[in-house]
Amino acid sequence: MVRIGYRTIKTAIGTPISISVAQLLGVSNFVSAGILTILCIQPSRKRSVLSAWHRFLACVTASLFSIIFFELIGYHPIVVGIMLLFFIPTTVLLKVTPGIATSSVIILNLYGAEGISRSFLFDQFLLIIVGIGTGLLVNLYMPSLDKQLKQKQTELERNFQLILREIALYIRNKNEDWDGKELTKSEELIQEAMNLVSLDKENHLLRTEHPYHDYFVMRSKQFECLQKMLPLVSRLPKTDAISVQVADFFDKLSDAVHPGNTAILYLDELSKLRNTFDQEELPETREAFITRANLFRLLHEIEDYLLLKEKFKQSDVSARIRVKKRPE
Repeated sequence: MVRIGYRTIKTAIGTPISISVAQLLGVSNFVSAGILTILCIQPSRKRSVLSAWHRFLACVTASLFSIIFFELIGYHPIVVGIMLLFFIPTTVLLKVTPGIATSSVIILNLYGAEGISRSFLFDQFLLIIVGIGTGLLVNLYMPSLDKQLKQKQTELERNFQLILREIALYIRNKNEDWDGKELTKSEELIQEAMNLVSLDKENHLLRTEHPYHDYFVMRSKQFECLQKMLPLVSRLPKTDAISVQVADFFDKLSDAVHPGNTAILYLDELSKLRNTFDQEELPETREAFITRANLFRLLHEIEDYLLLKEKFKQSDVSARIRVKKRPE
């Protein structure tokens, strides 16, 4: 089933409104107001305002060029081409190239009039205001993306849980049946979420920060840590006392993937786990030495993974401790 987006709906609403208003005001070529509105409707408020400014400035510049070229040289198709040779580089210089298509409508209207009077210029100015203004007003409404971002957050955390659980299973059983689809999906979710964050930031003209931006950046860095862990996990020895402890720790990490911050608990446990391994006998063979080195690299990646969450927000554990210590 084909999905009709908000931008399509706004275009369908704004176009007849601008044509009707232009027709009501007695503007010649009133249908062109609809074209201007279609060109002005953008995916975000910020882009819409910027687009409206670019198109307005380009239209004013196009009117000045039309007066100079058509009135001084003449109304001939070749003159239109010559004028565009100068007009387009000017829009590049003014950094209003998105307005070229919009201003072309005004250029052709002025060319078709075969005579530019003050009243006709005012008529075209009114056409610009109605067309661009309607597009800008219609585009002021933007649906909230919070629900979509929350859904991406939930899906990403579920994937992280599955990845950590699969790592634990592999350490215990050397299970090689996992196809790793959660890794690909997580990467896609992070990219989609960051795109939504950028779009939502553009919908809030005065907002410089976004509540989800730092969260998904943090998860992106954690995902890099997970990717680094996988080859290290594959080099761990067959199930032994150390491997079992590491697998148990990954299971606990899997249960701890949530929006809150309890990283301090697992950092403490990781420190104890590292101390336990330090007390083990030194490796006697080259293979055992390499295995021990991979183990400590794995612990380092786990620590980085947890530190990213700890730095992201205030610890929920610390908050609970303060509440418990508060006198009655």
